[in-house]
Amino acid sequence: MRRTCACTMALLLAAASGGALAQASTLPLPPPDPPPTAAPMQRQSGMVVIQGDHDERTVVRSYEPDSVVGDYRIDFDALDANGAGVIDRREAAAHSTLADEFRAVDDNGDGRLDRNELSGWIR
Repeated sequence: MRRTCACTMALLLAAASGGALAQASTLPLPPPDPPPTAAPMQRQSGMVVIQGDHDERTVVRSYEPDSVVGDYRIDFDALDANGAGVIDRREAAAHSTLADEFRAVDDNGDGRLDRNELSGWIR
């Protein structure tokens, strides 16, 4: 009992003399996050090393996605309506995913997709 009084008296003196009082929280800690799981192995599809100043290097790697959203398979001959051996934007519009990805797939930026540019898409 005496100790409680001494602690209370010390707190009152600190408050009266302009001292700051800290307030402690007694809330329980949140549960810990589950441990991270290892990502599934993905096939590396590319790597570039960029040389910077002062022997600094930046390594950029690309990996195939572990899940794909959208239909990334096409029937080239069916989409090549005019038989020109390439698929232009108008022909690509018949396949919604290809139409959305057209610019990314058009490696040389000529506005036409050939079999080489679509090698991963052809069934």
